[in-house]
Formats: sequence, structure tokens, C-alpha cells
Amino acid sequence: MKIGILTSGGDSPGMNNAIAAIVKAGIANGIEVYGIYNGYKGMVEGKIKKLELSDILGIVDKGGTILRTARLPEFKEVAVRQKAIEQLKAFGIEAVVVIGGDGSYMGAMKLSEMGINCIGLPGTIDNDIACTDYTIGFDTCQNTILDAIKYLKDTAASHCRCIICECMGNKCGDLTLFCGIGTDADFILTPDHPVSFDNVVEGVRAKFEKDPDTYSIILLSEKYVNAEELKDRINNEVGCPTRICVLGHIQRGGSPTSFDRILSSRMGVKAVELLLEGKGGRCIGIKNNKIVDFDIYEALAMQRITDPDTARLADIL
Repeated sequence: MKIGILTSGGDSPGMNNAIAAIVKAGIANGIEVYGIYNGYKGMVEGKIKKLELSDILGIVDKGGTILRTARLPEFKEVAVRQKAIEQLKAFGIEAVVVIGGDGSYMGAMKLSEMGINCIGLPGTIDNDIACTDYTIGFDTCQNTILDAIKYLKDTAASHCRCIICECMGNKCGDLTLFCGIGTDADFILTPDHPVSFDNVVEGVRAKFEKDPDTYSIILLSEKYVNAEELKDRINNEVGCPTRICVLGHIQRGGSPTSFDRILSSRMGVKAVELLLEGKGGRCIGIKNNKIVDFDIYEALAMQRITDPDTARLADIL
């Protein structure tokens, strides 16, 4: 049996660990494992190479993905997918493990319907895939944000400023919510934890009226609210200097945490097990610390809901 691995969409820490686990589990079961470089784009272009144990030496400490990643919107076209399948068949590849987000999952499902069994692994820092409690890279990204906010607090305190920090998440508020709780932010603004600008302005005003030498940290999810509008209101109505910090792509990098290393390894081994059973069109998740799998269409139809107890913590703390 020959299987391929690709990483697609945004990179996330832990992807390399999943790759290493798939290669090791595959070789242990007599499977030849092939790396598909640059995602679906590389599949179409035939950028495929057999992976040996020497190819994965030392990669578990590194963020990003050794297979690199790219986006290919044209993959939704049947003719483009057919060309990809021809490339896979030229290498004798019967099945593929796809590590990425929901867009990557759809490509995996379409390939499965065309005869190439595919298994999806949730590789995204956003934690926006509903069928899993945690995605690969989410925990590492949290720790990166926590460090960044620790540094922001130093400069905010030195200047008695209010800093509005925008976190990634692609419309999912989990990164902002978890990190806001973990850093004792004054306000957390996410789609699952909405707070009006009026309440934020009044809260900042009350804090600075009580102690003019204090500082304030506000966390908000990207694509949720207009940070510039909030900054202008705090500047004009409270009078304290306010700055916006967009953390950006630094959140994607870094050596994966222990949690992400173990999570991605467990998921990688599960992917090989499913392929050995002849299954395709499935995606893997973790629920209550148990590795589970779902039909991809079923998974994509699920609605992502933030744990209400976590959201409640944001109000209490």
C-alpha cells in the first residue's frame, strides 16, 4: 500500500509531528509513505517524494510544515482534481492524509468520492472545526499570544496606556477567549462573547478614574469588530492614550507545545489505522480526550459552539 500526506491552508505548529507519526506508523505497517509538497497545488503538479525515516529526523521540534503549504481554489473543479488523481496514480498512491482546515477537508472528500481514500486531520490554529474539541496548533498559538500579551503589559504599564490586541481566529473567538482569560484582560470581544463598545468605554473610564497610573488590555477577535473605531472612542471619551496591536502571523510559528505534539501524533496514527481499514472521506477529532472520526460532510455541517462554561469564565474573571 502507498499513501500520501499533504498539508493545506494555513500552517500550524504540530503539522510536522503529524507527518512524523504518519510516516512511522505507515512504515511500521509495511506502507510506503509519500510527501506531497505545496498542498493540493503540488498534488496537481506532481511534486511528490517518497519519505523515509531520515526525512522526518528532528522535525518534531519545528513549527510550520516541512511539506510546505499552498492554496488552490481551482481544486473545486473536477478537471483539476482529475489531473491530481492522475499524478497520484503515476506514483501508485491509493490514499492520502490531508492536514488542514475545513476547506482542505472538502478537497479530501471530493477526492474520496473519486476513488482516492482520504482522511482529514484538523491542522489549524483557529480551533474552528466543530467535530473536535481542539485542533492541531491551537494550544501552541495560545502560548504564543500569552507571551506577546505579557510583553504588551510591560509597555502599557510604562505609559499608562490602553492597548487593544487583535488575535487570529478567522471568525472563531476561541483564541481570543482563552487568552483573554489566561492574561486577565479587562475586556474580551468575540462573536461568542459580545461586549458593546459603550460597556468597554465605560469600563476603561472607571478603571482610569480610580487609578490614573493604571493600564488596560482589551482582546478582540479578528474580523469581528472595528478596532480603529473602538480606539478612537476610548481616546476621545476617556482621554487615555490607546494603541492597537495586531499580532498577525507571528501567532502561527514556533515549536509546538507538548499538548500539540501528542495530539497530532495520536491523530496521525489514527489516520493510518483508518486507511488500513479501507476507510476514506473521514476526518479525525478529539472529544473528551478520545480520538474519534466522522464523515467529512457530517463534520462540516456541525456548528462550532464555544464551551459555555469557558465563556462564563470571561464574565466572572
